[in-house]
Amino acid sequence: MVTIIGIAGSLRTGSYNAALLRAAAELAPPGCTIEIASIKGIPLYDGDLEAAEGVPAPVTALKDRIAAADGLLLATPEYNNSIPGVFKNAIDWLSRPGADIARVFGNRPVGLVGATPGGWGTTFSQTAWLPILRTLGTRPWFGKLLYVSGAAKAFDEGGRLIDDQVRERLQAYLAGFTAFIAD
Repeated sequence: MVTIIGIAGSLRTGSYNAALLRAAAELAPPGCTIEIASIKGIPLYDGDLEAAEGVPAPVTALKDRIAAADGLLLATPEYNNSIPGVFKNAIDWLSRPGADIARVFGNRPVGLVGATPGGWGTTFSQTAWLPILRTLGTRPWFGKLLYVSGAAKAFDEGGRLIDDQVRERLQAYLAGFTAFIAD
C-alpha cells in the first residue's frame, strides 16, 4: 500500500486546491491512499520563537506524517504568479531544524498539482517550487503535469469535482505518481 500525504497551500475554507486534494483522495488508484494534511495552525516562521520554544507541535506532527509516508502531494495555489506565502512558510517550518531535512524530505517523491480560477493554471507557482524541492533533496515527479485553470467551473459550490476532463487528467496523474513512488 502506497501512502501519500497531500497538503493544500491555502487556508481558505473554499480552497480549490483543498477540493482538488479531496478529489485526489477519492480517485486514488488501487493500492494507494491519500491522506490530507493541513497547514492551519502553523505560525509565521520566527527564529526567535524557534530558539525559545522549539518547533511548534503542529509542525512536528506534520513532519512525522510526511516522514512516515511514501510520497508527498502538494496542491499549490498561485498568488501573484508565484508560491503562496503561507505554503512557503509551512515548508520553511517543516525544514527546521536543518538536521531534520533528510528525514522529512530526503529523496521523498513529491508531486505538484494546482487549481486556480485564472486561465494559466498554476504554471508559475509549480515552477517556483522546483528550486525549493531541489534544495530539500526531494525527488520530484515530472511524468505528468496537472494545472487546473478555470477552477470555478471545475468544482461545484460544495467543492466537488464536476469536470470530467479534469477528473480523467487527475486519475492519470495519480496513477503515474503512484507508479513512480512504487518503483
